[in-house]
Amino acid sequence: MSRISVRGLAVASATAVTTVGAVVGVASGADQGSSEPVEAAGTTTLLADIPAGQQIQQASLTEQVQAQSDAADATARQSAEQTARVQAAKDAASKKKAADEAAAKEKKRKEDEAANKAGGDSSANFPIKASYTVAQVKAMAQQIVGADQFACFSNIVTRESGWNYTATNPSSGAYGLVQSNPGTKMASVASDWRTNPATQIKWGLNYMNSRYGSPCGAWSFWQSHHSY
Repeated sequence: MSRISVRGLAVASATAVTTVGAVVGVASGADQGSSEPVEAAGTTTLLADIPAGQQIQQASLTEQVQAQSDAADATARQSAEQTARVQAAKDAASKKKAADEAAAKEKKRKEDEAANKAGGDSSANFPIKASYTVAQVKAMAQQIVGADQFACFSNIVTRESGWNYTATNPSSGAYGLVQSNPGTKMASVASDWRTNPATQIKWGLNYMNSRYGSPCGAWSFWQSHHSY
């Protein structure tokens, strides 16, 4: 029970005692000629000692302080939770980025590996002969150009020279497998460009790569323009 309730009960009890005493006093003192009520001892002190307004105010302040404390705790908890969520999101993003980079590197590695397997060897060397068959020339081209681009390269050479490494265009002066115009351009690879199919193939591959990106790019252009 609170202090206010106890003191309230005391006041009520004192008031009741006073009232009863007054009634009794009136009844018993009627013969003495006194009609004034008798005040209970200590009544004034009890009433003055009850700081009801002060206690209500103190309780209100206590409730405000507690409410502010609860609000501060709630704010701190929310801030901590938000910080944890932000950190978790950053960690997840960092892990995803690392995983994506690792996946990209692995993909590129596999692509490079596949390209190396399918790609040719532009530095390949072959025995010098007095003459070469079409089959031998095609075998050279397949090794130099690579399996993934050989079909496109072959399509161009077939239409330009029929795989004749000494083919000459009498009107333009274009020469060789890839019909370099003029043929002397192929000297940038080697001086034996007139008689060595490998030299002509290497020059033709370099030309197609630099101008069209690849033999297949050159073949795509050739199909539309019938030249490259």
